Amino acid sequence: MLKAVILIGGPQKGTRFRPLSLELPKPLFPVAGFPIIYHHIEACVKLPEVKEILLIGAYQPSEALNRFIATTQRELNINLRYLQEYTTLGTAGGLYHFRDQILAGKPSGFFVFNGDICCDFPMVDMWNFHQQVQTGDHFTMLAAEATRKQSLQYGCLAENEETHEVLHYVEKPQTFVSSSINCGVYIFTPEIFSHIGAVFLKNQADVFNGGDNINPVRDCIRLEQDILSPLAGAKKLYVFKTTRFWSQIKSAGSAIYANRLYLSLYNSTHPERLAHNNDNGPKIIGDVFIHPSARVDPSATLGPNVTIGAGVTVGPGVRVRESLVLEGATLQDHCCILHSIIGWNSSVGAWTRVEGTANDPNPNDKHAKIDSSTLFNEEGKLNPSITILGRNVVVPSEVIVLNSIVLPHKDLRYSIKNQILL
Repeated sequence: MLKAVILIGGPQKGTRFRPLSLELPKPLFPVAGFPIIYHHIEACVKLPEVKEILLIGAYQPSEALNRFIATTQRELNINLRYLQEYTTLGTAGGLYHFRDQILAGKPSGFFVFNGDICCDFPMVDMWNFHQQVQTGDHFTMLAAEATRKQSLQYGCLAENEETHEVLHYVEKPQTFVSSSINCGVYIFTPEIFSHIGAVFLKNQADVFNGGDNINPVRDCIRLEQDILSPLAGAKKLYVFKTTRFWSQIKSAGSAIYANRLYLSLYNSTHPERLAHNNDNGPKIIGDVFIHPSARVDPSATLGPNVTIGAGVTVGPGVRVRESLVLEGATLQDHCCILHSIIGWNSSVGAWTRVEGTANDPNPNDKHAKIDSSTLFNEEGKLNPSITILGRNVVVPSEVIVLNSIVLPHKDLRYSIKNQILL
């Protein structure tokens, strides 16, 4: 029997995802029609040995989270629970704090996922690889290739090419180590808790040996630096490499890219989720998801890589490309939406153009990843990025909104460019 754990963080994390995370916990943000972590859970269900999935984070229980858990349990027929940390405990601290819940039922092992990734999760292949390693208790991590420059932004590992043992691991190194990067997906056995426990006891001992006994850092244990790095080279940690798509979802711009990847995956996994051209519907170009409750005028043109959420109204002549239109939004006649996220219940006026700048990986390098660039450049100016309208934003007719971020509940009256409207 196996379990899965998804680390979803807390409200103090994911600040680069604002203003979208102001309204909804980032793990529940809809990408390709479903919350980010729904794709993780759906991948776990494909492995019949997984009997329970635990969400660990510091978010306060909310109606949105409770509704998501209840709905997902019913749809996928899997036991799903949320375990709330009393404070931010780190990627390994949360696992250790809830070790009794994870080990209940005596699972032989458990998957651990970072909640802010999108991936064509190779669950079955990774589990088969883990079982084939003949070294007693061991752990497996998922890795992918990145460019030499971008690898410095991730955890990097060096492996034995024959045995696939991880010989060296460094989190975000200062100099080049390897182009193999940590994907934030792991398989652990119960033995991992002895390694995390040793770090926990050391942190506690440091407090009572003259350390700061009110410092909350003593409760924080980092999986990458505190656990994986010491395990490297000890014949305990092995790597399974994937050539399938993988990306982080750190910024709102990366949600557009993740939307494209998951929509493309639907062609092979869930073709029924994709819209198709018909005599009574809009013109569809490429991969498009339209929620059944959305109302889309037949004269509209959607795609490629567009998601239309629940209750959205799309008027005559509207053009949408490379964008997410969230629940309850209204796109009035002949407006144009490009590389943008239109927030919940927002309205875009007739003949208005809302456009952002794509933040895609280098198409000429198959190992290139999306750059989660900072909001401002060194001169303090706003970097060109996708345009984001927060919840309940009203954009009037016949204006242009370009490369801008509009916080919730704003009523625009004129065109804007390269601005953040607070």
